Amino acid sequence: MQRQQPAARRHFARFVAMTTRWLDNDTYGHLNNAVYYVFFDSAVNQILIEARVLDPMTSPIVGLVVESRCTYFRPLRFPDRIEVGLSVASLGRSSVRYHIAIFGLDSDLAAAQGDFTHVYVDRTSRKAVPIPEPVRVVLTGLAV
Repeated sequence: MQRQQPAARRHFARFVAMTTRWLDNDTYGHLNNAVYYVFFDSAVNQILIEARVLDPMTSPIVGLVVESRCTYFRPLRFPDRIEVGLSVASLGRSSVRYHIAIFGLDSDLAAAQGDFTHVYVDRTSRKAVPIPEPVRVVLTGLAV
């Protein structure tokens, strides 16, 4: 099997700037693998919150992560500044799969990349529901 190659910035519709934190480094001196998923989740939700289609505390319909994966290409560490690139890979009736990557500011190629899937559910019942139209509009704008 051939190893996946890192994606270039041009493959992403939107970027969210973030800063690594002291506690993100592990004993090996680079970002712990679990931290990349925190950046994925934070970037997706930041975009939805800024677009005013998600209020994490009160929205009656929310996206729950049902699947995520990440491939790592080169280490990042504190105090790196990073950008999380995001695009919508597929948009269904109640789910969206994002293609997402983390870039060092000095690189056109991803340090890590993967997929991140939300299924939209009723906050109370946790049953799948159609993606609300205002959210769908934002997500459609993230397709590449």
